[in-house]
Amino acid sequence: MKRLLSLTLAAALLAALTLPAAAAEESQDARLAKVTALVKEALALDTEAYETFRGSLSEELVPAWDLSWEGERRSLSVSALEDGTVVSLSRWESRASTPASNGGGFPSFPENGGAEDRAAAEAFLARVLRKGEAVELSGPEGASSLGGSDRAWSGTLILNGLPSPLHYSIRVEDGLVEHFSRDVPETSAIGGVPGPETTASADEAEDKLAETLKLQLEYVREPGSAKAVLRYVSEAGAHTFLADAKTGELIDLTELEEQLRLGYRSAGGANAAPSAKAADTAAEEAGLTKAEQEGIAQMEGVLPKEELDKALRAESAYGLRGYALTGSSYGVEPGKEGTAGRVLCTLRYARTDGGERLSRNITVNAKTGAVESVQSSAPWGREQTLSEEEAQKKAETFLKALCPDRALALYKDAVYAVPIARGQDQAPYYRFRFARTVNGLPFPENSYWVSIDAADGSIYGLSGDWDEDAAFDDANGLISMETALSAWAGTYEAALAYRNVPQKLTKADPAQAKLLEQGLEYYYALRLTYGLEREPSFSGVDAKTGAPVREERGALREPLSYDDLTKSSAKEDIEKLAQYGAGYAGGKFRPSKNVTQWELVALVYSLQGTALEPEAADKDSRENAYYSAYRLGLLRPAERDDNAVLSRADVVRMLLDAAGYGPAARLGGIYTCAYSDKGSIPAEELGYAALAQALGLASGTYAGSRTATRGEAASMLCRVLERAA
Repeated sequence: MKRLLSLTLAAALLAALTLPAAAAEESQDARLAKVTALVKEALALDTEAYETFRGSLSEELVPAWDLSWEGERRSLSVSALEDGTVVSLSRWESRASTPASNGGGFPSFPENGGAEDRAAAEAFLARVLRKGEAVELSGPEGASSLGGSDRAWSGTLILNGLPSPLHYSIRVEDGLVEHFSRDVPETSAIGGVPGPETTASADEAEDKLAETLKLQLEYVREPGSAKAVLRYVSEAGAHTFLADAKTGELIDLTELEEQLRLGYRSAGGANAAPSAKAADTAAEEAGLTKAEQEGIAQMEGVLPKEELDKALRAESAYGLRGYALTGSSYGVEPGKEGTAGRVLCTLRYARTDGGERLSRNITVNAKTGAVESVQSSAPWGREQTLSEEEAQKKAETFLKALCPDRALALYKDAVYAVPIARGQDQAPYYRFRFARTVNGLPFPENSYWVSIDAADGSIYGLSGDWDEDAAFDDANGLISMETALSAWAGTYEAALAYRNVPQKLTKADPAQAKLLEQGLEYYYALRLTYGLEREPSFSGVDAKTGAPVREERGALREPLSYDDLTKSSAKEDIEKLAQYGAGYAGGKFRPSKNVTQWELVALVYSLQGTALEPEAADKDSRENAYYSAYRLGLLRPAERDDNAVLSRADVVRMLLDAAGYGPAARLGGIYTCAYSDKGSIPAEELGYAALAQALGLASGTYAGSRTATRGEAASMLCRVLERAA
């Protein structure tokens, strides 16, 4: 079968290569044969081991082929342009099966490749990249990534020696490329790649671009603090400009992208309300535990849905006339430090208008009836009866009644502005953001978002974020806007690069004519431009000192180091975690210290990229870490006891629960283990102890009742991460 397929394909390829050009263009099978031959040559493919082959064609901006080979326990897929340019590759070959792992919510240590894999990636890229194209296989900034792989690379394509907006990714396994993908100008932009020659200078462009920068003065909270200070930050909604590298003219990128977005008209709304949680089930009448009784007590004093519904209908601003109550659900929101929070009730409403279904969900405090949030859904394109100015007045009137004692002012925010990827005349609502004002200046971290139904003026959406504990710096001794702009401009330099810039379409070009037929007026084109760039990044200018403020880069995982591991038996494991930014901040690990619940929570939280110093962490950091631990299954809110000293059995149980082994560990009567002290292990812990032995968390003596140390917790965590891979 394989030999016959090979001969048939070879004959087709030979026929295709000898056909006149016109005939090849008219024959789909000949075109497929030709592109297949080009791809096989480009990749030096040996396809003898595959038994079936298929090819499919799509013709959007340019013709593109999807080629697929299938064989016993293997497959290969390649996407390519008609000239043989390889756009993507996906290869699968069955390998010997490995034992199933159960990593749960934990990441794993990255897979380790080698020089051979890198060489294979470089050789492959040399085959598929075209003249003027290049990539750099550079490692990630900061610490290595948990759950990642140093067998994989991704980044941007370099065109004619300059950065571009085109991306690539490649992954290699045992010297064989298993995945490759790249952007090509033919399918992502119109007009091809301009030449790298420039006429305008970088200095000239930098001066022009600096004049487009705009700042605004507002309060910004300092990281990890309740205090808000004054900063000059980028003006909300300010446009981004580029400078053409050949003519020097300024390009309003924001305006052009808005024109591009307005060309996309899609049906339906993007604001369907999320589904509400299922209603709580009734408790059994007998046999309730203390915890169950406490949970039930939280519902004491809540108002019935009929009474809450009546109160909402009495307020005309919520526009519930004609809406039917279709459901309700009660729930207790998470409180601080493991305590229960408020009881909320979400009432769900719906009605049909002209064959169109409208919905509105309103969440209220179940004991007071105070409205917490509103979410609505309505089709786009409905008739609007209000202007934006009228809608804004309604939003202001509503907020004045809702919170009369809070100082608020309209805050221009590009992120929440309408239109959102469509024309404003299509939106079923107007959305406004009102920020808290202090000393006449905005503090946008405390804001209300109010959406007004464009058809009837009712409250379409409501949400808010308010912190009464915030403290504010005074507004004395501020630098001028001119001084701030000068400092801000000094953080940038003009960088030359290829960038995607929307361009007005013309019928003269066949590819652009296709886009015009689809209703588009603009499309991206590669353009050689200067743009303002900088490294590092800055968040604003201090309004009192005039110094640019560096932006916190919390997402960057930094390696950790310690100076107190010399005598620790856990040194190797602690340093392995530290390589990936996991552990404790502050330069001290204290491996022999008895580990507390909070210290284990902080250690596990560091797997997400945020290492804390347990002794110095602020309240918000603790709350975030514990919230993450609850979601992961490390412990439940009712079990929170920050200062509780953990035993070895506690650490084993918590880590295995978080890693997803808990259900298996709790199966009774099926486990045995070989610890020297197995006779002293309680029956309810035997499953955890047996799995701990199998996974390498413990060996020799279990010693479950003995207090665990930080170093032991780190070693156990290492074993879990190794098994999660």
